[in-house]
Amino acid sequence: MRQRKIKVCEYCDRNRPHWKFVVNYREAGKRKRKFFETEDAAKSFATFKNAELRRNGIFHAEFPERLRIMAQYAVERLRPFGKTIDDAVAHYVAHLKASEKSCTAVQLVKELLAAKKADGVSERHLGDLRYRLSVFANAFDGKPVAMITRAEIDDWLRALPVSPLTRNNYRQRTALAFNFAIGQGYVTSNPAEHAAKAKVVDPPVGILSVNEAARLLEAAAPDILPYIAIGLFAGLRAAELERLDWSEIDFESELIEVTAKKAKTAQRRFVKMHPNLREWLLPHRKHKGNVRQDRFEFRQSFKQARKAAGIKEWPDNALRHSFGSYHMAHFKNAASTALEMGHTDARVTIRHYRELVRPKDAERYWQLQPARTQKIVPLVTR
Repeated sequence: MRQRKIKVCEYCDRNRPHWKFVVNYREAGKRKRKFFETEDAAKSFATFKNAELRRNGIFHAEFPERLRIMAQYAVERLRPFGKTIDDAVAHYVAHLKASEKSCTAVQLVKELLAAKKADGVSERHLGDLRYRLSVFANAFDGKPVAMITRAEIDDWLRALPVSPLTRNNYRQRTALAFNFAIGQGYVTSNPAEHAAKAKVVDPPVGILSVNEAARLLEAAAPDILPYIAIGLFAGLRAAELERLDWSEIDFESELIEVTAKKAKTAQRRFVKMHPNLREWLLPHRKHKGNVRQDRFEFRQSFKQARKAAGIKEWPDNALRHSFGSYHMAHFKNAASTALEMGHTDARVTIRHYRELVRPKDAERYWQLQPARTQKIVPLVTR
């Protein structure tokens, strides 16, 4: 488009006698007029507008001053972040598109669970996701996930009537759901990923004393004795013990296999069968079948054994924690203990199990084995 030179014209209006000159120009496609009292002021403005036309063309010269100011302000606000107006527009357009495509929290959880099931995750993990994410879905039901903010996630997590550790578990599962939403194009960012974490103070690990472990083995009925012995002397997790099969206990190689499907970390491992554990298991050895009996019957038998052993307060995860503590104290090898327990980092083992028991008690612990009559456990008193 040919650029027309902007000129100064004389102006005369009886109602505004002080205006003597006028400059006609265009801005945003519209005709504009600016009035001046002196010719010098009018020529100065016309010279500026003509220079602007030569420098930037008609489009820039006609670009509204209001938008230029807005653009300049936006540039200044974005500069500390190393971003441009193009970056900001691209981000916001993506957000708007995601908002249009977004779904509710209930629908997101439904799709995530279906995807995880198709991916072959364990039923136990699937159940945990279903339980925790249903709480999230109910809290934000009816609201598009693209509109859920980090502040709202923080408020929801802080209002949960749970322990700090459990709250962080909810946060982790919710972040997983939002990562899935990003992949589906429902959101452009993950508000849960940056939500505040609760401070967790690890409680002291609770273990059984050597005498308590001995009395429990002595009081245990034959149908639950293998479960207790493996927990005390092999340190399998409760979920791993519940699904352990006799076919996975190799008495020849003296190894217990924890398959990837049954392990919490989804990684296969072998746990050493210590000599005293072998002695406890041999009388009850089977070729196949679950080591643990029916859940209800097991609970009843286990409750009776605890009562007979005189253990009133049962420490959380006492069998596995006892194994870790006595193994560390006796063998003095954090890497070995971590390997047996299925920890991916020996620092976790050291933090929880180092210096919880005296070496002399650890030595007694690994000497606990059935007497020849199979039901009498030799108790060593101090």
